[in-house]
Amino acid sequence: MASIRPATDADSAGVIAVISRAYAEYPGCILDVDGEEPTLKTPASSYDRFWVVEEGGHVGGCVGLALGDPAELKKLYLDARLRGFGLGRKLIALVEEAARATGAQRIELWSDTRFKTAHAVYERCGYRKTGSTRDLHDLSNSTEFRFEKGL
Repeated sequence: MASIRPATDADSAGVIAVISRAYAEYPGCILDVDGEEPTLKTPASSYDRFWVVEEGGHVGGCVGLALGDPAELKKLYLDARLRGFGLGRKLIALVEEAARATGAQRIELWSDTRFKTAHAVYERCGYRKTGSTRDLHDLSNSTEFRFEKGL
């Protein structure tokens, strides 16, 4: 049975492993922790809020929140075996609730154009694609779509 709990910085290896496994599902996606994603080394300290999905003592998913105007949903990843059970929607709801509690009225997220399954989840949760994109100029040659939602 999977549970969701606040992350600690000690969860770093598990968070990195989850994201690495997710990236491996997409040809050309490369997770460069040292060069491009150093915040993953200290997930609890690097984000305003960060949670992990724990199953059998191992991290199987994660999500973060960066407060601002708008608030931003960050790093939503789930191991393939944990998808399809509503955990993604629960993580999104947790981030939205925490953002709303701080007075945020809008939330956004950026998602790689290749992550089509994730886009469908976001849209089912009320996010709309804005039409904005950004090129990250990273090792994965990523282009991201911007999604937003009113809280």
